[in-house]
Amino acid sequence: MTESAGTPADPDDSAAGEDQTPDGSPGAAPGEKPAPENASEDIPASTPGGETRSGSGNGPGGGSGSGSDSGPSDGPSPEGPRSGPTLDITVKRKRHWLRWTALGASFVVLVAAGAGWWLYKKLDGNIKTDTSAAAELKAYEKERPPSVVHNAENILLIGSDSRAGDNRKYGRDDGGSQRSDTTILLHLAANRKSATAMSIPRDLMANIPACHKADKTASRPQFAQFNGAFEFGGTACTIRTVEKMTGVRIDHYMVVDFNGFKDMVDAVDGVEICLKEPIDDSAAHLKLKAGRQKLNGEQALGYVRVRKSIGNGSDTERMDRQQQFLGALVNKVQSNGVLLNPTRLYPVLDAATKALTTDPGLDTLKDLYDLVRGMRNVPTDKVQFLTVPRQPYSANRNRDELVQPDADRLFKQLRDDKPLTVVPADQLNGDDGKNTDHGESSEHSQDEDSNGRSGEPTDGESGATGAPGPSPTPTYSGNNAATDLCKQ
Repeated sequence: MTESAGTPADPDDSAAGEDQTPDGSPGAAPGEKPAPENASEDIPASTPGGETRSGSGNGPGGGSGSGSDSGPSDGPSPEGPRSGPTLDITVKRKRHWLRWTALGASFVVLVAAGAGWWLYKKLDGNIKTDTSAAAELKAYEKERPPSVVHNAENILLIGSDSRAGDNRKYGRDDGGSQRSDTTILLHLAANRKSATAMSIPRDLMANIPACHKADKTASRPQFAQFNGAFEFGGTACTIRTVEKMTGVRIDHYMVVDFNGFKDMVDAVDGVEICLKEPIDDSAAHLKLKAGRQKLNGEQALGYVRVRKSIGNGSDTERMDRQQQFLGALVNKVQSNGVLLNPTRLYPVLDAATKALTTDPGLDTLKDLYDLVRGMRNVPTDKVQFLTVPRQPYSANRNRDELVQPDADRLFKQLRDDKPLTVVPADQLNGDDGKNTDHGESSEHSQDEDSNGRSGEPTDGESGATGAPGPSPTPTYSGNNAATDLCKQ
């Protein structure tokens, strides 16, 4: 009986002699041309009648003497998939496609990396470095206070009121002289669970040390208005004045420009505030209605700088507005996910870096990123704003002086990285707070008992249960970044 050419050889035939082919069929006769290696493959051929034949030769009808009609095909050959030229072409095409995919992905990665590097260098190049102040501080290192708590950081933020360059439209350019319009000591707790921003009034009377001026001459030590330190000796003189006043070591500093502040507000698409009464101040280029509204950068700058046309016209009220606005700005940045959204973060970083002049320790984008990263998990209700305890200066009611011992107690809390609490001024007024002639609630500490005794408990003092307890947290008037200005 003749086997079909596509039928597998019987396993027992493996021991056949050399006169058999591997599939068990008779070998070629002597002198006869051997059959091709793939002659035994089942190659279907279509007959005129649509019938499929299988064969191993080229004879008429598609068969040879060693093959026979097998009738209609019932499925794939038992020998499995073919490994002919078609399969080779498919594999080559697949490999070709994979290579191009890999090349395309590599190109995209390289382009993204190049764009990222370009953006990084651009932002990094925006930051201006003040090396002269660093050199001046180094010369006076021996008289500066030491750092007390490891990892706690104290950063002095200075808002310059220079009218030179692009800022001339906000006032007269007096030859490039400048004073610190706003000065804030930002204390970051070592555990990065809280941040405290303490404003220092520009009208506060302070002991200003001898400082080197821009023309290399030296100013004399004097008891003068605080913001004069920036005019006399720039950033270094302001830092030394703050350190002399508070005993707090300043680790870093940033000088912020007007236009940079405006651009930052615009980069976050404005900041929402609430006004109890309308504002119409032509000098500040500001006209706002009462109630809830969102300020753009130009309006925001006018709002934090306007003074005489709002409230009692005091610098105290202006500092309160500045603190409230900064709190609203921090809340806007955190609540809208700006820090986690690259497309929204870049404009903010671009505006911020253009606005900054820093010390050499904060003059790279990486330095600023590390600083912001350390603060991003601080709850907004733990980002606190307050003003140094002050009252009208006895010799000039238009100037301020420190209220003691409240001021020294506050400075010690910051210096030692100890907690403190801020509450709205009206809450302190209702809690036996002392009123100043500014119409403000004077900062006081809750470590005064009902008999008026002040000071922290000693080891021999006890609490309500008679057992020694920790000293109460000092409380001062202020606000935090979680405060809704429209609900006050």
